Amino acid sequence: MDEATTATAIFMKRYGNLWADVVAFENLLQASRQAQQGKRYRPNVLEFNYNLDQELFRLQSELVQKTYTPGNYRTFRIRDPKSRLISAAPYRDRIVHHALCNVIVPIIERTFIADSYANRVGYGTHRALKRFTQFARSSRYILQCDLRKYFPNLDHEILKAILRQKIKCPDTLWLIDRIIDGSNPQGEEAEYFPGDDLLSPLQRRKGLPIGNLTSQFFANVYLNGFDHFVKEQLRAKQYLRYVDDFALFSDDRAFLEDARDAIADYLTTLRLKLHPIKSQLFETRHGANFVGFRILPDRIRVCNSNLRRSRPRFRKLQQVYASGQISLADLVQRLQSWEAHLRHGDTYRLRQQIFSQLSFQRQ
Repeated sequence: MDEATTATAIFMKRYGNLWADVVAFENLLQASRQAQQGKRYRPNVLEFNYNLDQELFRLQSELVQKTYTPGNYRTFRIRDPKSRLISAAPYRDRIVHHALCNVIVPIIERTFIADSYANRVGYGTHRALKRFTQFARSSRYILQCDLRKYFPNLDHEILKAILRQKIKCPDTLWLIDRIIDGSNPQGEEAEYFPGDDLLSPLQRRKGLPIGNLTSQFFANVYLNGFDHFVKEQLRAKQYLRYVDDFALFSDDRAFLEDARDAIADYLTTLRLKLHPIKSQLFETRHGANFVGFRILPDRIRVCNSNLRRSRPRFRKLQQVYASGQISLADLVQRLQSWEAHLRHGDTYRLRQQIFSQLSFQRQ
């Protein structure tokens, strides 16, 4: 069996008999450990962990008996730099999200293309940046695209249909539907697509809360077919995607112009639209912004927006260290993490400037 046939077989296979693994106590216990990472001492986590076994057995019983219902989201807005609605699920629901993903991520992720980088173990922004730089410096043109209001516009009916192409276990699909249907409204305006009547956009549920682990994974699944379309139908040799930010590279401008039209048409089948301003075709020599960096032919800079977002974080870090909320070891670890991030660009002078101006003192 050749590679193409093997890939097709993996892509077409549907999986059943997953439910026992999802609701297994060992899986729920592991999910609770994953859900509390970085949040161990929050009141809701401490309360749940006080009677951990009892709480997990109750959660397991609700799942097995199909009485589980997601709780209400806590919503708030952040500016990063644009305004985003963030929805935080209750802690016990986050455990369910991890328990589900522990089982379904490995069987679906194997169908992802190699150059899809978001929310995948061993991938991430820095690996995506390295690949983007490689493509940009070996091609004359780039078609860089962004999707308009991606998470708020993910269509529930289409998402469920895509997931059913890989999963046939009725119980697991029940939980998936429960989580999707439990999404809170994302407050976006109606979008019309070919074939819609006046009421179509109002009758279709859409939008996933950005903060959920399941939402991050479902967002990758939603565009998985699109990734394969670009690679296998459009035959784009140099293509990568990070969430809803994707790019094609070529020395042939006409190829990218045709690809842009084909992409726009394909996206309508997912009820998505290209961002009218952020989707552009230009020469790579002018430089392109990607995952917080600006990639130029001879150097990589940190985007100004990335630096602006770092300033309030440093001020907050100074405050929590001064008040004794974090230890010196924690402070050093966070500063080293930021420096390691900056090292992926040509930032020696910038790092010298930033860290020479920082001062941390106890009160």
